[in-house]
Parts: sequence; C-alpha cells; structure tokens
Amino acid sequence: MFFFFYDEDIQQGASLFDSIKHVNEYGQEYWTARELFAVLGYKQWRDFEKVIEKAVRSCNTSNNKASYHFARTRKTIAMPKGATKEIPDYSLSRYACYLVAMNGNPSVEEISLAQTYFAVKTRQQELIENYDDLDENARRLAIRQELKKHNTFLADAAHDAGITTDFDYAVFQNKGYMGLYGGLKAKDIHTRKGLKKNQQILDYMGHEELAANLFRATQTEAKLRRENTKGKEAANKTHFDVGAAVRQTIKDLSGTMPEDLPTPKESIRQLEQKFTPKKYRKE
Repeated sequence: MFFFFYDEDIQQGASLFDSIKHVNEYGQEYWTARELFAVLGYKQWRDFEKVIEKAVRSCNTSNNKASYHFARTRKTIAMPKGATKEIPDYSLSRYACYLVAMNGNPSVEEISLAQTYFAVKTRQQELIENYDDLDENARRLAIRQELKKHNTFLADAAHDAGITTDFDYAVFQNKGYMGLYGGLKAKDIHTRKGLKKNQQILDYMGHEELAANLFRATQTEAKLRRENTKGKEAANKTHFDVGAAVRQTIKDLSGTMPEDLPTPKESIRQLEQKFTPKKYRKE
C-alpha cells in the first residue's frame, strides 16, 4: 500500500526503480519489462507475462488505451559463442508499471516496494504536476477536488455491488472510516474534530488526512470492480478492509494516525472563497 504524501519514506523504491528508468528522445520516461521483471524477483518470464496480461486488461477496463502504456518490443541478448537472440519485451509507462505492480503478489517484498513507488508517483502526477511546490492550503484544495470526484466513482461501484439506499451507503461509508480510523465512525470523527452539526469532516482535514481518505476511496472502488463484489455485507467488508490496510500502511511508515492529525482552522469552503486557484474553479 502507499501514499503520495510520504515521499521521504519511499526513497528505497526511488533508488531502485529510478535506477532502471529510461527516457526516450521525446523526454518521456519508460521502463522495460525485462528489467522490471528482474528487480521484482520473478523467476520465470512466462509468469511475469501473465501479470502483464492482467495489467493490460486492467488498463482497458479503466478506459485507458493499453497500446499507449504497453508497447511490445524486442530485446537482443548475447548467446554462447558470440551469437545473439531476440526475446520479447515491453516498454512500459509509469502507469503500466503501476498496474503491473498492483497485479502482483503484495506479500513479496520487491512487489510491495514497487506498489508503493509507482502508486505514489503515478498518483502525484495524476493529481497535479507541480504538487511538491504547493503549500498546505493549495494541497488541501487539490486533494479535496480529487476526493469529490472519486467519491462519486466509489458510490457508483458500491451501487453496483448492492448498496442502493441512503441508509446502506451511510453504513458502507462508516465501514471505510472505521477501518481507516481504528473503529471511529463518521459521527465519532466529527465529534473528535469539535465540528458543528452542519460542518463536514472532509472539509476540515489537512492534506495528509485527505490523502489517506482519497486512497481509501480509490482503492475500494478499484477492488469492488476488480473482484466484481456483490452484496452489502461483502461491499462493507471490502471498504473496511481497505481502510484498515491504509491505516496499517501509515503505521508501517511510522506516520501519524489520521484521527491524531490536526484539524485545520479554515474549511475547504473558506479556502475556496479566499483563493481557489483558477484551475480548480468550476466555471
């Protein structure tokens, strides 16, 4: 599991995966499947190709054009007595590497490290190109916009799984919060933050807390769709499990638990009124 707001904690992955990164003549970064195959600890190319095939299907399912991210190539290798041989290979975009990592076995240390690295960098790039240059308020605004969008996607996935009423969805949302916040429900988080009745908890989160919730939402939606989850109980369990996994990741990275992060004095709505960057405004 992973977060783009713990850049200092992914230096191990940055060192490893940046070392095998290539840049083409157009300035575009890419990785070769053969080199990635080696550092991820796979023993048989045929096993790795199965993972690539699953990643390609995931790419297509998400309405991305796989040919843009998975380019078939050939690699020439040396053989005995000066001979050479061509073997199949792929040029992979960062997003392709992310999908390959996510379709691998997370219990394998190298694959878990790849999931962290590629998801952190992919998510950061998707969110905003100059994310590192933003201050706290701008980061809050950017992530909150993303979370609004992905909560809609999550609601659609939950509906497809059998969460059909407002009450069902409230229960479903609470399961995600309970997993991420160590058993706290939305009402408990609201009380802990000292908010008024009409104030929303998501509007009073700093960028780290928002990012944890964004990751909870995106990964729950992906898991529900990937596993074609059906039934309220199964959907609720999935949301809780993903939230708990995110929480465990924060713990593993020696991070601060979301319920212990400070509550900003200004809400997202106040920030939007004060200085929402034009690129985030709804025209």
